[in-house]
Amino acid sequence: MRRWLFLLPLLALTVSPLQAAATGEYIILVGGPSLYQWEQYKAQPHDHWWANFVHAARIRTEQLRAQLGPEAMITWLVYGQGYRERGKQEKQDLISNINSVRDKFHLHLVYFDRGSDVINYLNNGQPRSAIKVAGFEYFGHSNRACFMFDYSNVLDSASKSWLHESELKKIDRRVFTRDAYVKSWGCHTGET
Repeated sequence: MRRWLFLLPLLALTVSPLQAAATGEYIILVGGPSLYQWEQYKAQPHDHWWANFVHAARIRTEQLRAQLGPEAMITWLVYGQGYRERGKQEKQDLISNINSVRDKFHLHLVYFDRGSDVINYLNNGQPRSAIKVAGFEYFGHSNRACFMFDYSNVLDSASKSWLHESELKKIDRRVFTRDAYVKSWGCHTGET
């Protein structure tokens, strides 16, 4: 029951993303893809397409832009190393592809390396006394206790970059609006 207790008060107060984001910054956190070298022989491999999470986040961003308008502050936090590594495998510049989404939807785009970078952005990425986090959604690999930003990207079936539930207490709760919309699209998030 202790899992994701930090988010429970936020989930209890959720309203529509339209109502929430009208008052602050909407943050979309995007984890990285796995690599073929780790996944190719598995019965159920992950991430056949490099853009699984980027595409889902793009669709969500398009919905938000339609609802919130062109001036709404939407920020993408993207695990950049995962896309650089997968880009080598794909023999293409995936970072440029992600940057094109930024340009099309007028996003603030921040690449990060560690869970502590995500916490730091949440707490200090904007002047939080004036610009609160009104929405937060995650697209990426997860298990019941953490967001795994590089699952099967560096190590087979493991992660070296994550945000664990025990680290959530480092997030200043005052950075969120009272009616913040929070959702994880990661598999197994918060399971007991």
